[in-house]
Amino acid sequence: MRSTGPWLRAAAGAMLLGSDGRPAPTVFAEMSALAAATGAINLGQGFPDEDGPAEVLEAATRAIHDGVNQYPPGRGTPDLRAAITEHQERFYCLRLDPEREILVTAGATEALAASLLALVGPGDEVVTFEPFYDAYGALIRLAGGTHVTVPLVAPDFLPDEDALRAAVTDRTRVILVNSPHNPTGRVLPRAVLDTVVELAERYDAVILTDEVYEHLTFGVAHTPIATLPGARARTLTVSSGGKTFSTTGWKIGWLTGPAELVDAVLAVKQFLTYVNGAPFQPAIAAGLRLPDRVFARAAAELGAKRDVLAAGLRDAGFGVSVPDATYFVIADAAPLGYDDARALCLELPHRAGVVGVPVTAFVHPEHAEGYRSLVRFAFCKRRSVLDEAATRLAALRA
Repeated sequence: MRSTGPWLRAAAGAMLLGSDGRPAPTVFAEMSALAAATGAINLGQGFPDEDGPAEVLEAATRAIHDGVNQYPPGRGTPDLRAAITEHQERFYCLRLDPEREILVTAGATEALAASLLALVGPGDEVVTFEPFYDAYGALIRLAGGTHVTVPLVAPDFLPDEDALRAAVTDRTRVILVNSPHNPTGRVLPRAVLDTVVELAERYDAVILTDEVYEHLTFGVAHTPIATLPGARARTLTVSSGGKTFSTTGWKIGWLTGPAELVDAVLAVKQFLTYVNGAPFQPAIAAGLRLPDRVFARAAAELGAKRDVLAAGLRDAGFGVSVPDATYFVIADAAPLGYDDARALCLELPHRAGVVGVPVTAFVHPEHAEGYRSLVRFAFCKRRSVLDEAATRLAALRA
């Protein structure tokens, strides 16, 4: 049998392997399977159980019936690129060239993957905060880079400035910033973002910023790094319609930034998915043009759900870090006598009929200390589901 190529070997090295050498299930798949097997409420994976705005859904249906079912242009449909341009100027006063500075992708994950594969090679370092969205580590390794992390320290989940400055060096090729941040729900303060820009300028690094939760903040303003002085010329901004419009299965994302960087990413993207989601692109364009009140209502409704779950977790005896944004709340199981969140997550479906994910799934194993008792729960579910989850979690007090 022909030996595996370097990318496949890197991918295998970036994931958990079982005793037979095959990829083992991720923690997320494991917990979802446990939820299915036990009938537990699955608050482990971050996808909504309600559809998004009717205008968005109807636009997709209309596009399918109108025959928008073949390959769209490689950079994305002109109308979606125009809508992204309008969105960035409307919300952030960022003016973009829709012909050269925007690329539509198969969700935010492809935008991140294509960016890292385009920009990073052996010997290059990529700096992220830790905990980190689980795809980051695998993608950095696929690109041949070295992953350097800066801890976000519980319970506030803010980085130490000295640690951040120590992590960025002349070997740093990319600083990957996720704000609003998954899994902690923290919106990084302006001072942290300013330090990132300063360091990127000093060491001539590219800033790659993952902003998929940009509209799902709770009383805390989101500041795109590209709006900061000195940042735009070296920043690639990634977002998507999946989280904002509760259409995570459509996988319509985008990347914006300087034309030369976008061109480099396009050179990789065309050999990944080539193009994607033809009938969903006009639907996301329609969503981006919805009135401000639609975006505000989505955040307010999600914030109310956050409060329901946070209250239920407190009543159950968890310590709770209230998030600024996203779909997720972090709960500390230590007050319940658990210093191993993974062990608790395996018990929870049986004891309380609820599934969460240990935060150690988002950190390198050697950095797990300080996160071992933390669990991430998703609150992007129907209110009735969250009420039932809160009721079930109360069993932990019994």
